Amino acid sequence: MNQDTINYEFPLNERMRVFMRLEQLFLQLDHFMFGSSVLNNRATISTLVDILQIFSRHDLKAETLKELERHANRLNQLSNNQEVDTHRLQQILDELSTTSKSLYARNGKIDISSMQSTLFQAISQRNSIPSGTCSFDIPAYHFWLQQSDEVQQKSIHSWVSQFAPIRKAIGLTLNFLRLSGESSKQIAKQGFFQDSLETAQPYQLAILQLDKSIPFYAEISGGKHRITARFMNLEMGMNRPKQANCDIPFRLHYCIF
Repeated sequence: MNQDTINYEFPLNERMRVFMRLEQLFLQLDHFMFGSSVLNNRATISTLVDILQIFSRHDLKAETLKELERHANRLNQLSNNQEVDTHRLQQILDELSTTSKSLYARNGKIDISSMQSTLFQAISQRNSIPSGTCSFDIPAYHFWLQQSDEVQQKSIHSWVSQFAPIRKAIGLTLNFLRLSGESSKQIAKQGFFQDSLETAQPYQLAILQLDKSIPFYAEISGGKHRITARFMNLEMGMNRPKQANCDIPFRLHYCIF
């Protein structure tokens, strides 16, 4: 990523929206798991609950397997292209195959019922209440947080480990998408830009790249038919953000794979 620019990523379908939310939660999970304080462990558990809430609403295993299969089919079509590094292509296909097999090996749908710990289920039920996991709400949780790092990490890793295959699959999918397609220079006239999308093309993700020196942020909306971007000022006071009244240059990258 260019250090002089800000990337604004916008998913163009529901599957990518869910994948990107999970990607962010997994990154948060990594960050909090490195800490050993009570607050770090609380944040780790809270993030796990958020991840499970997404899993409870979607059949992520089936959705991810479909995406891996689609990517494998597209890559296989490149195998006869003389300009393609066939050795590297085979490595990628093998990685997709291994990841798919790991997901198939998991029985059923991953959801809240897969967490066998009654402690974790009690935390899940109280987590949506502001500060609902205080010591007087769940004394067992308070007791667990006072145990040794070894005891707590053993529990955390047992909960986190089940997500490894699907996390790998989502990571591969998003990485392929971000490397696909080409970027183009665009101008937002008076801070506004709109582009129509070809419905025959499998648009997955749009990445808008804006120079950090430009004092506006990109507010993006869209779907399978069009994408719209408004460039707004960041108002920290009581006033509402305003759209730029000047032309804004940026780069737009459509990810199609």
